[in-house]
Amino acid sequence: MGLLFEKPSTRTSTSFEVAAIRLGGKPLYFSASELQLKRGEPVKDTARILGSYLDVIVARVFSNDTVEQFAKESGVPVINALSDLEHPTQMISDMLTVYEAKGRLKGINITYVGDGNNVANSLLLACATAGANITIACPKGYAPGPVFVSKARKLAGKTGSKISVVHDPQGAAFGADVLYTDVWVSMGEEDETEKRMAAFEGYQVNSKLMRMAKKDAIVMHCLPAHRGLEITNEALEGKQSVVWQQGENKLYGAAAALEFVLSGRRQQ
Repeated sequence: MGLLFEKPSTRTSTSFEVAAIRLGGKPLYFSASELQLKRGEPVKDTARILGSYLDVIVARVFSNDTVEQFAKESGVPVINALSDLEHPTQMISDMLTVYEAKGRLKGINITYVGDGNNVANSLLLACATAGANITIACPKGYAPGPVFVSKARKLAGKTGSKISVVHDPQGAAFGADVLYTDVWVSMGEEDETEKRMAAFEGYQVNSKLMRMAKKDAIVMHCLPAHRGLEITNEALEGKQSVVWQQGENKLYGAAAALEFVLSGRRQQ
């Protein structure tokens, strides 16, 4: 298994490495600075060579186009471990965590508060696929990608999931089974920090917002978290938090993804 990581990682890289070892595989880690990509080698050239050496590639990249080129050119399964558009492997652990906490996915009300980023895009698709209801509460100008909203609504037509994108975090939290958030400033957006801090004021998961949700609502965050910004320490460390269980489940999500793409079942 080749791990191609252009971005820093704690949970995703470690979970895939441990998962590969537990499944009897051998992980090889490549940072962008260690490959000829840094010197301008075309992505497709790197993809072709690595595909001839490896059985599977796990890629965490800045541009989703890089993942698509690896998938097209490498000739081996390529797992998107995060791009600017999506974070699909995060969703495996997220859906597992909700299922463990609530006993089901269909009909569960999940409210995501914050930036309509790659996590929000993937959460829309995951919830729509599983039949869970998803409400994204974000400031104007920070909504999820229209393509992902449209695709989620098409999926929801088959599963009965309800898809909503709103701007009122208090209203979105009312009756929620799950409150989910992510950082306000993602990797590569540091130059927008001041602007984003102003835009996301009022979109914090805190005790006030939690009181709007159901009494047994759970709190989720894909980590790393900035305590005091998108989530308070009280919410992150409180009794309703399943954040650490969610983080641990990334190991089982990584193992499931590897087993799926290498078992041949993906062909079906």
